[in-house]
Amino acid sequence: MNASQCRSDRPAASTSKFPANRWILAALLVGACSLRQACADGVADNKAENVRRQPPPGKPIAEADRTELERGVAELGQEISSLGRELANRPPLMALLPDVQVFHKAVAWALQNDEFYNPTNEVAFAKDLLRQGLERARHLREGRSPWTTATGLIVRGYASRLDGSVQPYGLVVPASFQSGAATQHRLDFWFHGRGETLTELSFIRDLQRSAGEFTPKDAFVLHPYSRYCNGQKLAGEVDAFEALEHAQRNYPIDANRLVVRGFSLGGAACWHMTVHHASRWAASAPGAGFSETADFLKIFQKESLQPSAAEQTLWHWYDCPDYVVNLTHCPTVVYSGENDSQKQAADIMVQAASREGLELTHVIGAKAGHHYTPDAKAEINRRIDSIVARGREIAPRHVRFATWTLKYNQMAWVTVDALEHHWQETRVDASLQGDAGVEVTTRNVAELTLEMPAGFCALDPLKSPKVSIDGQALMAAKPASDRSWLARFEKRGGEWKVRAPNTPATEGLRKRHNLQGPIDDAFMESFLMVKPSGEGWHGTTRDWAQGEFQHAVEHWRRHFRGDARVKEDRDVSDKDIAAHNLVLWGDPGSNKILERILPSLPIQWDKSKLRLGGSEWDATRHMPALIFPNPLNPARYVVLNSGFTFREYDYLNNARQVAKLPDYAILDVSKPATSRFAGEVASEGFFDESWRAPSR
Repeated sequence: MNASQCRSDRPAASTSKFPANRWILAALLVGACSLRQACADGVADNKAENVRRQPPPGKPIAEADRTELERGVAELGQEISSLGRELANRPPLMALLPDVQVFHKAVAWALQNDEFYNPTNEVAFAKDLLRQGLERARHLREGRSPWTTATGLIVRGYASRLDGSVQPYGLVVPASFQSGAATQHRLDFWFHGRGETLTELSFIRDLQRSAGEFTPKDAFVLHPYSRYCNGQKLAGEVDAFEALEHAQRNYPIDANRLVVRGFSLGGAACWHMTVHHASRWAASAPGAGFSETADFLKIFQKESLQPSAAEQTLWHWYDCPDYVVNLTHCPTVVYSGENDSQKQAADIMVQAASREGLELTHVIGAKAGHHYTPDAKAEINRRIDSIVARGREIAPRHVRFATWTLKYNQMAWVTVDALEHHWQETRVDASLQGDAGVEVTTRNVAELTLEMPAGFCALDPLKSPKVSIDGQALMAAKPASDRSWLARFEKRGGEWKVRAPNTPATEGLRKRHNLQGPIDDAFMESFLMVKPSGEGWHGTTRDWAQGEFQHAVEHWRRHFRGDARVKEDRDVSDKDIAAHNLVLWGDPGSNKILERILPSLPIQWDKSKLRLGGSEWDATRHMPALIFPNPLNPARYVVLNSGFTFREYDYLNNARQVAKLPDYAILDVSKPATSRFAGEVASEGFFDESWRAPSR
């Protein structure tokens, strides 16, 4: 037995201490299922030409039940509309309207999408949800919201900034909670396992029946829906933080005692959320799941992988071993069943951590398959409770940070503002040298910020600290009297220089946090699909753009459970340009916004030729899919002709759910779209750090 492991059948186990529409839709698969969730077909799901629809087709319900439910949906919908008008001038109550809308959406979408899988039980539950929605609406009309002060299993909702959709989440509210009391509570996330039929209806049903695997005393437990099954990636990642923000606005949550947990697909989500946001959590407890793409798919899915160079590069977005040193800042207790094939995820993370000098605590359920054992749960709880009692370390004396993209650019008091090269390993090691200064070593960093919050700077407030970066000595500004400190640095000509806090960053376009690509990143902030109002230049490209627009809208709805905002180009306002990433469909002959900004984009495009980076293609059958800072608002993206870039084949295993296209791709659309790509990829690549295309 590895020294970093303990078996849960030994109560006093000795373990190491952790030191520091016309398309088939499919959903994603983590691998094996959790006990209450649908399983994968294994190698049967490796056939790109024959994919199962996700969510799967439902079963028919009795016509009388459908009529009754449709009548109830209409009644609740009318009540919600009336309430919206009535509460418009009462913001505190208006903010609670999503708590009603989630019940309406759960039933309305089950009807619209034919998503009843167990009609006998689900029809009755749907009727009860409509009753609950009407009851909450009546309370709001009376100026009351009793569910906001209740304890136990509570369903809440919020309006997402991504698409304006209402999304549900669940809370286990501890019995010790008292509305208005000053006492702050610990909060644990519980990321759910894979469920191919996990619609809003079944998610809320399960929430109202079970508090989940772990319910610590005096703690809130937050169950994100995560917009279906995606391992908290992309919009699912945003969902976790939006649900947390909503809970923090409405309940006394201690931001320094947040815990992330999950099992199976939820374990994969936990790995991802831990390593990419390690300094936000007091502790982490991933169970099973997967932690990277290539090895998991080879071992579990028995898949023969043939990724493009760009796709393989993009694995660095979510592959957790690449970020394992960040676990220095999040005490982590890992669980695996001894006989579970998904133990592979923990084994890979243990090995990666060992290479960094970290020894992960790995609790193993004796002779267990894909489930927790009682002894293991007790051991995990003992360790996590002990860690959380201490709380998150807000300003560690030593920060070790790894990233590959500015999407994840912060760890504790270290922020990387610019890279030398995206998708190359980036490291920062920063440590306090007593109260006199900071020593920093970097790799692949072009701009850097060191910032400690008020009350947490241990540097001498009477002296300008000496900051050594890669062996170069610099003098930074003194800490403020409130014991906060801010210092910014940039590398020019190979030398580090101090940048005054209020000076602008490097002039011109530059890849920045949340403005670094690839295409899929546009769908992690508010976005607007912009339809062309014109006919376009060529029939082949016009028909393709129309079909792919419909595909993007439909699959966003099915897979990320929201209705994308859509406008025609002539209706897009200055307010829209300021508020949203714009997803432009068509060509410069059909889309007025695209025609307007074309001179400022890195492509040249006319009726005959499409040019980028010194190469050209026949414009009668090629279309660009790309992401770029919007010339009309460089703080937002513009995307051409693409939704999120993984497709039906990739829905069948969650480990495949990674970006498939980089910053740009030229697609031969005379070739039919497949379950993997919207067209044949003629060329693809990444823009450089100044958003320039590489020359050919």
